[in-house]
Amino acid sequence: MVRFSFCGVELAALGSGALYWPARRALLVADLHFEKASWYARSGQMLPPYDTAATLAELEAIVASCAPAEIWCLGDSFHDAGGCARMAPSEQARLRTLTGALRWHWIVGNHDRGAADMADRCGGAVMAEALVDGLLLTHEADPAEKRPELSGHFHPKLRLTLRGRHVARRCFVASETKLILPAFGALTGGMDAHDPVIRRAVGGGRAQALVPLADRMLRFPLAAGKPPPLAGREESDQPFTSTGFSRHIWG
Repeated sequence: MVRFSFCGVELAALGSGALYWPARRALLVADLHFEKASWYARSGQMLPPYDTAATLAELEAIVASCAPAEIWCLGDSFHDAGGCARMAPSEQARLRTLTGALRWHWIVGNHDRGAADMADRCGGAVMAEALVDGLLLTHEADPAEKRPELSGHFHPKLRLTLRGRHVARRCFVASETKLILPAFGALTGGMDAHDPVIRRAVGGGRAQALVPLADRMLRFPLAAGKPPPLAGREESDQPFTSTGFSRHIWG
């Protein structure tokens, strides 16, 4: 967990893609996409049906570690409006244990829009967006929004080529007033953080991909029209060589 400041608010980023807000004891996650595999199975694409269990296990571990008082899920928590109803009874019970123990909030995303029974079946409170202590919590970043904004939707990943190897890691994308969380779900793809769609979403100005390590934050400028960098800079802004980056990040 690495602490950093966003619009004057101290936050902490986890390598899993979760975000912790110490002052509120709040945990934020985006794009869980529960029951994505079962949605594909309905159309004949038989994926291993373990994504919900894996995502729940990761979420339970972080809750046990951080001991939050509240959780904000920033949209696309279920892969479709019927996802909550399709959950196996044992997994739905695990989720209800979490939602019953914490102040749980579901921000509605484009995938789970219309899931009116989400709170009834799985607990928690459902809302379109929320303004919390000056930060707007929503699903998809709005370039025209002037208030500081936390969102998901784009599943950002930092993609690099290091010593001939193509590597990718989930990352946060930050600009002066916007912070996009990576997808937390076990069965989610990702969009290159350099993609023009992401740059437009954060306002098109200065933006960075943030990759948290155990004890530091790596920052990668997302320059328009430029290829992904081969090395990042640490929080201290000291150079970090591509060899060191490969060793510490990609193993």
